[in-house]
Amino acid sequence: MTDEKVLFDVVDGVGAVTFNRPDQANAMDLDVMQRLMHISIECDENPEIRAVVITGTGAFFSAGGDLASFQAAGEKAGALILEMTTHYHAAISRFSRMNAPVIAAVNGTAAGAGFSLVAACDLAIAAESSRYTSAYTAAALSPDGSCTYFVPRLVGTRRAMELMLTNRRLSAAEALEWGLVNKVVPDADLIDEAMDLARQLAKGPSVAFGQVKALLHNSFTGTLETQMELESRGIAAMTHTHDGVEGVAAFSEKRPPRYEGR
Repeated sequence: MTDEKVLFDVVDGVGAVTFNRPDQANAMDLDVMQRLMHISIECDENPEIRAVVITGTGAFFSAGGDLASFQAAGEKAGALILEMTTHYHAAISRFSRMNAPVIAAVNGTAAGAGFSLVAACDLAIAAESSRYTSAYTAAALSPDGSCTYFVPRLVGTRRAMELMLTNRRLSAAEALEWGLVNKVVPDADLIDEAMDLARQLAKGPSVAFGQVKALLHNSFTGTLETQMELESRGIAAMTHTHDGVEGVAAFSEKRPPRYEGR
C-alpha cells in the first residue's frame, strides 16, 4: 500500500478521495489537511471532474483531528490548530461551493473532523457498520470543520446540541433516521453504490447542480423575497449554459439529454 496519506484518482469523471492512514484511524494531521485542500482545488478547477467521492481505508472513515500532533506541539498546539483549520476549512469551502456534487462514502467510524466532513458533503452513503460521533468535547475541545454550520441544518439545533454536548454515538440506522446520511447499504456494497451514484451525477448538468448547492446554502440566511430573487436569477442564468439549452431541447424533442457540464 502506498505511504500517501490521502489517495486521489479520477475515474469516469469522478474524483475519488481516500483517507489512507488506517493505522492512525485515518486521523487528519497538518499534511492531510493540506493535501485535502489541494485536492479540493483540483476538483474545482478540473472540468473533467464532475462528481467527488470521499471515503477511508480500514475501520475508520476518519477519527478527526490528529490529537497526537496536538499533544506533541505543546504550547504551540493553538498555532498548529489554526494552521490546520485554515487548510481544512478552505477544502470544505471549496467542496461546498464547487459545481461537482460531493458524496461521503462512510466506511466506518466518523468522529470529530471526520463527522464534520460527512455533514459537509452534499450526499452521504453509509456502510451498515459505520458509526458517528461529534467527539470534540470528549477531549475538552469545541467543533471545527463546519460542524456547527451543517449539522444543525441536517438534524436540527436540539439534536445537534445533544450530539456535541454528550458525544452520543449514532449507528448507521440512527444517522439515517436523523437525516445525517441519505442511505445505508451493506459494507461490501458501499464503494460500488457511491461510485454508481457519482457516475450518474457526473453525467448530469454540473452548472445546475452548483446552482442548487448555492441556493440551498443561502436558504437559511435570507428572506423569502431574497431567496426567490436568487432563484429567478439562477434559473435565468441556466438558460445561457450549454446544458440548459440542451436540457430544454432534449425535453422538447423527447430524447435523452447529452450534458457536458458547461
